[in-house]
Amino acid sequence: MKIIRYSLLFILCLSNSFVVFGQTKSIKNSPALAEANPESVGMSSERLSRIDAMAKELMDKGDLPGMVALIARNGIIVYLKSFGVANAEGEPLHKDHIFRIASQSKAITSTAVMMLWEEGRFGLDDPVSQYIPEFANPQLLDTYHEQSSDYTTKDAIGEITIRHLLTHSSGIGYGVIDEDPRFKKIYEDAGVTDLYTTEKITIEQSVKKLAKLPLHHNPGESWTYSEGLDVLGYFIEIVSGMKFDNFLRTRLFDPLGMNDTGFYLPDNKTDRLVDVMHKEDGIWKKYPETFYDTDYPKKGAKTFFSGGAGLSSTAMDYATFLQMYLNGGELNGVRILSRTTVDVMMTHQLSDPIPFGAEISMQGLAFGVVTSKGQAMGGVGSEGTFEWGGYFNTQYWADPREKMIGILMKQTRGTVSDPSGWMFRQFAGAAIDD
Repeated sequence: MKIIRYSLLFILCLSNSFVVFGQTKSIKNSPALAEANPESVGMSSERLSRIDAMAKELMDKGDLPGMVALIARNGIIVYLKSFGVANAEGEPLHKDHIFRIASQSKAITSTAVMMLWEEGRFGLDDPVSQYIPEFANPQLLDTYHEQSSDYTTKDAIGEITIRHLLTHSSGIGYGVIDEDPRFKKIYEDAGVTDLYTTEKITIEQSVKKLAKLPLHHNPGESWTYSEGLDVLGYFIEIVSGMKFDNFLRTRLFDPLGMNDTGFYLPDNKTDRLVDVMHKEDGIWKKYPETFYDTDYPKKGAKTFFSGGAGLSSTAMDYATFLQMYLNGGELNGVRILSRTTVDVMMTHQLSDPIPFGAEISMQGLAFGVVTSKGQAMGGVGSEGTFEWGGYFNTQYWADPREKMIGILMKQTRGTVSDPSGWMFRQFAGAAIDD
């Protein structure tokens, strides 16, 4: 234990010796995203118009209240349109409206982790307990009694590492959205905050509660969708010496010009937040408060910075973030990550494919990455395309081979007939005309 404490003290002192504000300049100077006609980058305007027809049909049928769609290729935005409404009152949806991106936050948090890794602050296979001691000696769930919710544990084999947290292989679960009802109850009883909240709580408080709970499986043994990225949000605070929201703002969002991305909205932007909607008696209505309040980005204590699900953004901002990756970690002369680090992040990290993607997608250090088998199946892009989505029905992908980005922003919950995700992706690929 003394060795761990001394190591942590050394790392904290080392971190204070680094200049943490601002990223380095790059000899590569890729321009910021700009708009031009599709033909200028080898895409067909006529074929892209299929997206317009799809959107109109979905709105007419009542399958979606609204969406913003963006396609970029070679650093040029060739398609950016809004359709439908932003709320139940019928306000037209605009291209600069703000959406809760939920799990699309994970890629941003992972990026912040890797920025600090590049600075030599830690090793990817370091036990997280070196930095958050509460995670020492992890336990597995052994027995569980449904009537009383009492449970027993046994020692896990091995410690949770930073890499495990980045790849959903730590054994940590996801509480209220966990597929195992035992863990739902255990997390609820422990008072873990799983996604977002308007309550006055910090990520440190929630993560320290989480650290005391049993794991689904031994660290590194399997893939379980988890709150590991929330743990890493707190980890970033410890390693950087900065509040997580401030780190993202000063080290990532400001350098990239992502001015509409953050955990909570200032008063002058709240009118641009799209309502989460669901269908009730055939009518789109604002989604009611359930285990969370969908107005969390603009009300409440605004103190919980969920690295796994808490951010809101625009289509343009998220495209800027993805373009930085397609450029090998640089945009507009600002170096966020080295190309070599990006290559590591896009490499398969687990022995098995992601369960929900079968063999179509593998797990990188921030994204799902399309395999050769996925490419062969068609409709999901080239091998190496990286992707994810969000709880409120947002999707994105970026294809390094075709240098193309696709973003689809929506805000719905509940059961709806919405084929827009796969159709948009297919139409974008089919519009390549070079």
